[in-house]
Parts: sequence; structure tokens; C-alpha cells
Amino acid sequence: MLLVEKKGGVARVTLNRPDVRNAFDDALISQLKKTFDDVGGDPSVRVVVLGGNGPAFCAGADLNWMKRMAGYDYAANQRDARALAEMLAALDRMPKPTVARVHGPAFAGGTGLVAACDIAVGTKEAKFCFSEAKLGLSPATISPHVLRAIGERAARRYFLTAEVFDADEAFRIGMLSILTDNLDETIDGLLQHLLAGGPEAMRKIKELLRAVSSRPLDDALVADTAKRIAEIRVSPEGKEGIASFLEKRKPAWHSRKS
Repeated sequence: MLLVEKKGGVARVTLNRPDVRNAFDDALISQLKKTFDDVGGDPSVRVVVLGGNGPAFCAGADLNWMKRMAGYDYAANQRDARALAEMLAALDRMPKPTVARVHGPAFAGGTGLVAACDIAVGTKEAKFCFSEAKLGLSPATISPHVLRAIGERAARRYFLTAEVFDADEAFRIGMLSILTDNLDETIDGLLQHLLAGGPEAMRKIKELLRAVSSRPLDDALVADTAKRIAEIRVSPEGKEGIASFLEKRKPAWHSRKS
């Protein structure tokens, strides 16, 4: 159901259920959570690329899983939904940069995977839909990630209408960071930039984004950001980065790709 390749500092995590358009079920959600925890804690991994085999990135919920869920009571539904929410949170909180490789439809929960990644690269064939309303449901578990990606105004429209929207619209509203005709070439270019940054700096930057986003610019935030930059300046990686710049050489982490 899931393929994982680690090479050159990059972990490529690929949904591998092409016969059901990479739709989620409880087993795949569990495997994704375990994999995100694994690559997040693996020091040989510097960047994670998430993609899907077959014609779709991810079609949302698997029909057989939905049939089973129809018989669940409230407690079972809560456990099931919590597993999906925790999997998406593990992707969002990954201490390394994450890139979504979107080559086809990403519907319902699949849009959550795209939105939870730091960068989303897609082709013209990508399509998106928050289809829950048409099933009498709500996109609750994906909503924190999607709202941060596309904003409340766009979410109000597409959550409520459950319209399918194309790659151009996804790029316009922020679901896609980059729209390209050369998916792998574009991602390879991004990887060169992401691998050039310090691993600890990447972790600290992601922590910074979570801490600063939507906070008012008050004295507490000013003090917090000053503390964060002071801490990283005196860290071993920060000192090495500055020294390598002044000495006109590559920093030590460039030799740690595996």
C-alpha cells in the first residue's frame, strides 16, 4: 500500500493503491502515520516527497472502508477519525521539509495530505474537491491544514459547494505552491535548494512558522523571535553555517547526504 525509498537525503513516500486511486482506509492511514514518524526521526532523511502511483494522487476515503464506518457507533467513529487527524498532524509537524507531488485528482482526505505538506507541486491534470458536504459530512479533520493553505474565504466556498476545481484555481488560491508541466524536474530543482539548508535550521524554521503564524506583533512575539535567532546563532550548526560562508566553503552538512 505504501512505498518508501530513501536516497541522497530524500525520502520518497508513495501511495501505492492505484486500483482504488490511492484511497485511504484504516490500514493505509496507520502505515502513513508510522512512516511519517519514522522518516521524521531518521537523521539520514533531509526532505520528504509524498506522491501517488497510478492516475490519482489520492481519491479520499476507500469505499469498503466507508461501508465499514457506516456501522460504527460514535466511539468507534471517534477513534477512526482521530487516527486520520493524527496522521495528518504527523505530516504537518514533520521536522523536515515536505513536498507534495500532485499529478492527478486529490479529493477529500487527499486534499488534507496536500495541504499538510510545506510545498505542493502539481501539473495541469491535478484536480481537487472537498466532497464531504455532498455525502452529508464535514471536512473536519482536514480543515486546520486546508484553512492555512487556502484561507477562510476560499474554504467557505469550496467546503460548502463541494465543487471540483482545477489546477489553475488550486494555484490561485494557494492549494498548489507551484504549477508545472515538468513535475519531477521542478521537484528536483526544489530539492537542491532544500538540501542546501542546515537540517537543524529547517527544524527550527518549521517550529518558527507554527509559533509565529497568526500571532499579533506584540512585545512577547518580538522577544520570542529574538530568542529564537540568538539560540540558533550560537548552536553548532549556526556557527558552522556562518563560518562556511565567511570562509567561502560548503557547510559540513553538505557531506552528510546518504
